[in-house]
Amino acid sequence: MLNRKTYFIREHAGIMKLNNTFDILDPETQEQIGIAKEKRGGAAKILRFFVNKKNLPTKIFVYEGDNYEDDSKLLFYMQRGFYLFRSSINIYDANHNLLGWFKSKMLTLGGAFTVYDAAGSQVARIKGDWKGWNFVFLDNMENEIGTVTKKWAGMGKELFTTADNYMIALNQESAPDKAILLLAAGLAIDTVYKEK
Repeated sequence: MLNRKTYFIREHAGIMKLNNTFDILDPETQEQIGIAKEKRGGAAKILRFFVNKKNLPTKIFVYEGDNYEDDSKLLFYMQRGFYLFRSSINIYDANHNLLGWFKSKMLTLGGAFTVYDAAGSQVARIKGDWKGWNFVFLDNMENEIGTVTKKWAGMGKELFTTADNYMIALNQESAPDKAILLLAAGLAIDTVYKEK
């Protein structure tokens, strides 16, 4: 799954859901190739009714296939602690080795954060536009290496649920070893900037 250049992410719809689940699909065939499941601790589940949930600690586990209970299919997971102003999200492989992390920027109109590898080197920036759900992945030379764009889900779904659908597309020039960080960054956009 991690050698692909495009992913369609479909968040499961639900009202007052405690944990988010995202289907990861092949954009051309709509075949499910992966699943991402958020898992929060008990206190965070209760606090989300009183505190903006994007500020609470969370973990999102990404699995190949459609079964998030099969730990042998775990590809990587993302972990974010509690924060007030700047979010930091760590990315780990299935063996709990740090692959990299993201750090959000404080004052941006459309949202932005920086992507670092495990050695602490900046590998990309994610930059949003001021009008909505369009993000660009930029390398250190300001070349575009990928995009995240929102896909309209219909009036009823958009107004009455928190579910989002979006496309993550990596350019052909993107290094394969960075694909996991860029896929994780696409999922992080939802948890850092777009969750309510």
